[in-house]
Amino acid sequence: MKNKQQHAATQAIRANQLRTSIGEHSEAVFLTSGYVFDSAQEAAQRFAGDDDGPTYGRISNPTVQAFEQRMAVLEYARHGVATATGMAAINAVMTALLSSGDHIIASSSLFGATIGLFDKVLARFGVTTSYVDVSQPDGWAKAVQSNTKLLFLETPTNPLCELIDIQAVAQIAQQAKAILVVDNTYGTPVLQNPLLHGADIVVHSATKYIDGQGRAMAGMICLNDEDMHDEIFSIIRTAGATLSPMNAWVMNQGLHTLALRMAQHSSSALQVAQWLQQQKSVSQVFYPGLDSHPQQHLVEKQQSASGGMLSFEIKGGRRAAWKLIDRCKLVSISVNLGDSRSIITHPASTSHARLSDEQRARCGVTDSLIRFSVGLEHAQDIIDDLAQSLN
Repeated sequence: MKNKQQHAATQAIRANQLRTSIGEHSEAVFLTSGYVFDSAQEAAQRFAGDDDGPTYGRISNPTVQAFEQRMAVLEYARHGVATATGMAAINAVMTALLSSGDHIIASSSLFGATIGLFDKVLARFGVTTSYVDVSQPDGWAKAVQSNTKLLFLETPTNPLCELIDIQAVAQIAQQAKAILVVDNTYGTPVLQNPLLHGADIVVHSATKYIDGQGRAMAGMICLNDEDMHDEIFSIIRTAGATLSPMNAWVMNQGLHTLALRMAQHSSSALQVAQWLQQQKSVSQVFYPGLDSHPQQHLVEKQQSASGGMLSFEIKGGRRAAWKLIDRCKLVSISVNLGDSRSIITHPASTSHARLSDEQRARCGVTDSLIRFSVGLEHAQDIIDDLAQSLN
C-alpha cells in the first residue's frame, strides 16, 4: 500500500523497485517466455501454487509485476493487474465479473471502442447496457435495474472532458450492490485516485499518459478486493491478453516523470483552452479548468489539476474541422493522446467513426468537434500553430 508520508512523484520512481543480485540502479527487464526449475517437483509445486516462484511468461514476469505493484501503490490499491492494452483491461474486467443476463450502467460519453465493446461484443453474450447523460447525475439511480451488476464511467470523459462525481455514483453502486469501475486514463493516478472516492476498480490505458511518449501499449487494472482480483487475473492468464516485459519496462520508465509531465500538461492545456475561448471561429471549448465548464467544482473535489486534454467545436462543421487539422504544422495528426507531442484529431471520423449517428450524438461527438492532446512543447508555440491554422 502507498506510503502516505511520500508524495506520488516519489512513489512513481521508488515504490517496489526490484533489484537483482548485481545491484543495478536502473530497473532490469526480464525478456523470457519461460523459467528453469531445479526439479520436476519444484515445477509441480509452482504450478500448484505451493511455491511463489514464476511459472510461465503468460502468467508471471518480474518486470510486469514491478509495473503492477507500482501502479497499485499509486492508486492506493492492494492489487494491480497489467494487460496488453487499455481495452484488454476493460474487457478482462467485464469478462471476469459479468454473466449473461447482467446489466451495465455507463456514462453516455465514452471512448468509442468502449461503447463498441458494450454494444457489439458484450451484447452478443446477453449483457445489456444503459447509458446515462453525464449532465443529469440522478440518472444513475433511475437507471438501476434488478439485474444491474456494474457501473462504468470515465472522468474526465473522452472526448468532451466532462466530469462525473465519483463519490455520488459510488453511493448509488453500493445501494444497488453493484461494482463501480472508473476509467482513469485522462486523470492518471497523479491527478486522481478513484478508489479513495468509493470506486471498486480503476482501469487505465497506460498507452497514454503512463508511457507519455507514444512508444508502447499497455493496460492496467487496480483494485482492493481479493476475490475480484483472482477472477480478473484468471481471465488474463487464460485468455492471454498479457503485457510484454519490454512494454512493462517502458511503462515503469514513464512513471518516473509522470508527476512532472502532468503538471506541465495541465498548465499548458489551461493556456491553450483560454486562448481558444477568445477565437471567433471557435464556438465552444471543453476543458475542466475553465470557469465555463459546468462541472468545474468537481476538479477541486476529486482532482489535483485539470489535465492535458481538451476539445472544442469549430464553426463550419467537418469541412472547417478538417481544414484546421490539415493546416497544423507543429501539432501531429494522430489518434493517440497523452503524448509528449501535441496531437489533434477529429473524433467523428476516427476514434468514434465506427459508432452509429445515434451513438455519436449520445456522446456529444459532432462533425465540428476537435480533440486536442496538449503536449510538452512550449505553450506559446502550440498556440501559435493553432493561430496560423485558424487564420
